[in-house]
Amino acid sequence: MSDQAQPTQFEEQEFSKNFDAAAWKKIFAFAKRHKKLILGAMGFMVFDAGVDVVLPLTTMYAIDTFIVAREMDTFVPFVFVYLGLIALQTFSIYMFISFTGKIEASVIYDIRREGFRKLQNLSFSYYDKTPVGWIMARVTSDVQRIGDIVAWGVLDVFWTVTMITILVGVMFTLNTQLALILLVIIPPLIIVSMFFQRRIIKAQREVRKTNSKITGAINEGINGARTTKTLTRESGNFDEFSALTSDMRRASIRAGTLNAKFMPVVLSLGSIGLAMVLTNGGHLVMAGAISLGTLAVFVAYSLQMFDPIQHIAHIFSEMQAAQASAERTFSLMETEPDITDSQDVLRKYGDIEHPHPENWEEITGEIVFDDVSFAYNTKPVSDEAGSEADDQSPFGEAEKLLLRNFSLRVKPGEKIALVGETGAGKSTIVNLLCRFYEPTSGQIKIDGVDYRQRSQGWLHSNLGYVLQTPHLFSGSVMDNIRYSKPGATDDEVVEVARKMGAHDFIMKMEGGYGSNVGEGGSKLSTGERQLVSFARAILRNPKIFVLDEATSSIDTQTEALIQDAVDEALRGRTSFIIAHRLSTIRSADRILVIHGGAILESGSHKELLRARGHYYELYTNQIKKEAQERLLG
Repeated sequence: MSDQAQPTQFEEQEFSKNFDAAAWKKIFAFAKRHKKLILGAMGFMVFDAGVDVVLPLTTMYAIDTFIVAREMDTFVPFVFVYLGLIALQTFSIYMFISFTGKIEASVIYDIRREGFRKLQNLSFSYYDKTPVGWIMARVTSDVQRIGDIVAWGVLDVFWTVTMITILVGVMFTLNTQLALILLVIIPPLIIVSMFFQRRIIKAQREVRKTNSKITGAINEGINGARTTKTLTRESGNFDEFSALTSDMRRASIRAGTLNAKFMPVVLSLGSIGLAMVLTNGGHLVMAGAISLGTLAVFVAYSLQMFDPIQHIAHIFSEMQAAQASAERTFSLMETEPDITDSQDVLRKYGDIEHPHPENWEEITGEIVFDDVSFAYNTKPVSDEAGSEADDQSPFGEAEKLLLRNFSLRVKPGEKIALVGETGAGKSTIVNLLCRFYEPTSGQIKIDGVDYRQRSQGWLHSNLGYVLQTPHLFSGSVMDNIRYSKPGATDDEVVEVARKMGAHDFIMKMEGGYGSNVGEGGSKLSTGERQLVSFARAILRNPKIFVLDEATSSIDTQTEALIQDAVDEALRGRTSFIIAHRLSTIRSADRILVIHGGAILESGSHKELLRARGHYYELYTNQIKKEAQERLLG
């Protein structure tokens, strides 16, 4: 990607709905997969709510029988009944917590699994323009919040509604007047909730948005630590990070302040309701209209009713945060790949997850670029706008045209080298060839067929690609080489490592092929990582091979070590080599000098030197520079 236009700056999607029914519908779709667990949890919650309602009734019986009437005949049975209710409640709470824990873990697992699957299927361009920190925040903290709200928030709402329904029914049975007094407080609670709703969710959205930026900044800070040290940018990075965390602090304080205002209002309304019950209930007791035990029940019920309502206030604020998380998580999961196969292609060749390799044609390696044009991140332009700018151009004024009417025919097994200044279009050509991007216009044909008539899996399974800075995965050397062909035997891995000149240094490591390479291959040198990546690419025996400045980071000694092996590996394969060191491409069948997205010169190494054109200047200047470096030590 070194010479491609940079993607436009990432802008996170904004959400503004106070209640997003679509987001909750998607959340519940994941929850429905575990309806047996949910029904089980709900059953135990109903049972627990019933016990919670019955316990104050036992208190009423105790007050009216044992204290007021002083009748102790049923005291012992009462104690056993009361202890039995406590035991049943303890069991129901244990089962409820067990079920909800499983629900939380299962929902989080499902969403993360779907999110990771989506990430595997998204196009190369998505990773070009989307910060890693944004993605990490979506599949970690945001998914965790969704799982929490399904398991604990939504089910707590169900418990609260069940509890209040049973309470209201029993209260009306005991005394209609006191029941109506308690219900008077409900409308003010609804009004307060509506008042705070919009403000809370807006604050929570800002918190989640800023959190994504912080995660991205931390990721960049870790990955760029060496650059930061060498450029003494620690102070500047700290200032930028401090600004982000200050924004996070302000947004979090704003959200916390709203919650802090919300909760006392709920508590105050609950206290008012309790005072009204005590005042009116006291008069009714004095008048003999109700028993002292009945008043005690209403006092207990008022506390029981307003406690879940108070709890719902907390759940409500958590649901606002969960909605903000869900909106962003599902925006990732609903992102469509830029590169897709047609339905006809999918039916025949399968997709990435379910391929049909039995239908894949063999590749001989003939490649044709037929009048190919490409602009980065193209957007449709109206006919009116097009006529004003350029009647023949499908590209908008704000887009950078990287290739225009580019044509090239490559024979099977031919080795093509691409050279030119940074930004000339070299990486654009090979990324189009690999179908990481698709032409804006024109065709790319492999073996005479437009590659869009074949599946991405078909092409990529026949593709070997070695980057300038290869990525190794945490694990052993053996696992990293075998990554391209999971079914390869140990002997096959060792054989390809020998071919690529990697066997000797691997055997010098303490664990040999079982040695851990560290995160990103940190325990290996740059040259060693490159040798492992070459072996990994060759193991799958690709028909098309791309080397994207793959030897530019290797010292001349290591380069000499692998050059013969690379030549041997590329023999018989159609290959494209983007070269920084021109000495490495002298054996190429054709060298293309790329300038401005077009072929400026074409020929073999000797032919281009004899022509004394642009390639001659590039080559001789590089030879002089290398000679000066050797002379200076």
